[in-house]
Amino acid sequence: MAAMDLFGRRWALRILWELREGPLGARALLARCEGLSSSVLYQRLRELTSSGIVAPSADGYELTRLGTALRHALGPLDEWATTWAQEQEHEDQEPTET
Repeated sequence: MAAMDLFGRRWALRILWELREGPLGARALLARCEGLSSSVLYQRLRELTSSGIVAPSADGYELTRLGTALRHALGPLDEWATTWAQEQEHEDQEPTET
């Protein structure tokens, strides 16, 4: 439940998503996450760092070994979300009967 609490916090999963390809600095994260305030970013980075999922690096912040494993664990959810979004789009395009 602790993991669900952490990942359920606003912006936490988005930050992890943005770090999936490699390290990013705070400015880059803010630019990629429109609407994210710097105070929330730094709070989430502190939480994710203290949880061992993210670590500071020479280039900003990066996923740790556990963070990378989490990325792989979330892969099936990403695949499901893609299928779901496509089905939602398909349903939105179907004409409605009146």
